[in-house]
Amino acid sequence: MSRTTLAAPSAALLLVLAAGAAGCGKPAAGNGSANGARPPAAVETAKAGTAPIEEAVEVVGSLTARSEADVKTEYTGTVAEVYVTQWVRVKAGTPLARLDTREADAGRQAAKAGALQAEAGAKRAARELDRTVKLKEAGLATQQQLDEARSAEEAARAAADAAKAQLALAETRLGKAVVRAPIDGVVALRNVNVGDYVENMGNPPPMFRVVDNRVLELTANVPSARMAALKVGQPFSFTSDALPGRTFSGKVSFINPVADEASRTVKVKAEVPNADGALKAGLFVKGRIVTGRREGVLVVPRAALVSWDTVARRGALYVVEGEVAKTVEVETGATAGDLVEVVKGIAAGREVVTRGGFNLRDGDRVRVVRGA
Repeated sequence: MSRTTLAAPSAALLLVLAAGAAGCGKPAAGNGSANGARPPAAVETAKAGTAPIEEAVEVVGSLTARSEADVKTEYTGTVAEVYVTQWVRVKAGTPLARLDTREADAGRQAAKAGALQAEAGAKRAARELDRTVKLKEAGLATQQQLDEARSAEEAARAAADAAKAQLALAETRLGKAVVRAPIDGVVALRNVNVGDYVENMGNPPPMFRVVDNRVLELTANVPSARMAALKVGQPFSFTSDALPGRTFSGKVSFINPVADEASRTVKVKAEVPNADGALKAGLFVKGRIVTGRREGVLVVPRAALVSWDTVARRGALYVVEGEVAKTVEVETGATAGDLVEVVKGIAAGREVVTRGGFNLRDGDRVRVVRGA
């Protein structure tokens, strides 16, 4: 009897302990992690809306001077004077240097003397012809004498003309001893000093380089697939790391009608005014050619796209439906700053996730918060 009485309480105790252990593993009512569910993710959102958008072709390129001249001498000689230094602005015709003119002076004096002598001979021959004509009329000269006088006058006149040409050549040579700027601009290179011997034979290095940077040219290569959108006169805006915070503008002035066979790109040039001289030839720039403008385009913030293939023009984003985020595939179009055109996939007014989307999965619960 005593053994039966002791065994019964032990079995009951085991049942109580088992029930208590089972109760400890059961979640309390209302716990947010029931059944392993994730808590709502905090996200920021914006609504898809319409806005005007500019269509553009993004390019990179470099600046060159539209007008640039290498100045060389037209005859051989020794530099006697140099009038300018580098970086000074000059006008077309400004003297840059002068060559030794002693030889040219002597040549001009000799040519001048020869021209005077030839002119005197021509006048003498003209007087002799006039006298012979009168003698012939009086019967005191023969036809042969008249012909000889006429030939002598023609020869003397030709000699005088040749002598004048020689004098003009000598004076031109003397004038070109002064090397002048061919265009308005800045002396970007001075390559001579007094005493240097310069030549005009072969391909000598330039004495000076004058660059006019008041108008520059921006040269860029555009993929041939975008060539149809380009037109002469389209606006061009660009920036350069050398001048942070500034945006410059120009217009398309030339489109090469032939694509490069190796790169399949088309060379485009834009004319860039540079009145203040801030831009320099040789700078590398990034810019965009505006090819059109459309109103009422459906756009979303660029930050809403959690994936985006810019070549295939497809992407993905999250839309908020109630308290749940849903993945939506979209087809994209043009961009304008931080806005991206949505061609297909969502409608205007849909709420899209702009921050926190990279941590989401399709069907996750979300809690919309305002940005700081």
